[in-house]
Amino acid sequence: MRTLLTQPFTLHDVTKLRRAVAEQAESCGLSGPRLDDFVLAVHESVVNAVEHAGGHGYLKLWTVNGVIRSETTDHGSGIPDDYVAGRHRPSDLGYTGRGIYLIRRLCDTADFHTSPLGTTVRLTMRLPRGPELCTRQRMKRIRVSAGGHPPGRFTA
Repeated sequence: MRTLLTQPFTLHDVTKLRRAVAEQAESCGLSGPRLDDFVLAVHESVVNAVEHAGGHGYLKLWTVNGVIRSETTDHGSGIPDDYVAGRHRPSDLGYTGRGIYLIRRLCDTADFHTSPLGTTVRLTMRLPRGPELCTRQRMKRIRVSAGGHPPGRFTA
């Protein structure tokens, strides 16, 4: 597991946080529509916490076993069961109810744990196959010389 981002947030952090999630997800290999979908889903979970759970929350972003995950936590009063199910498309005329519906359709997996003490939304997206770009350690550049004194001495 590699933690990419951990941050408390308020309304003032939403835009900056969206950019940071996009940069981290892209560095892990997400691109195109899958990148856009993941970033929008995370954004919706953050906006829901700000709008419906007291104006603040906490976001964690990490990779593990070929997936990228986000977890948005708040201390609001919970989400009504009808909204958590998110199975039916909300009315085009309604003001609320689209966030969870979108989240469920944009990510590979969306888990909601909600109670009167708060909500945790965990979103998962599979990363492209191949080496996990964001988990590889960057190699240091070194200068090697084989022409030192005495001749043939190797230095790094």
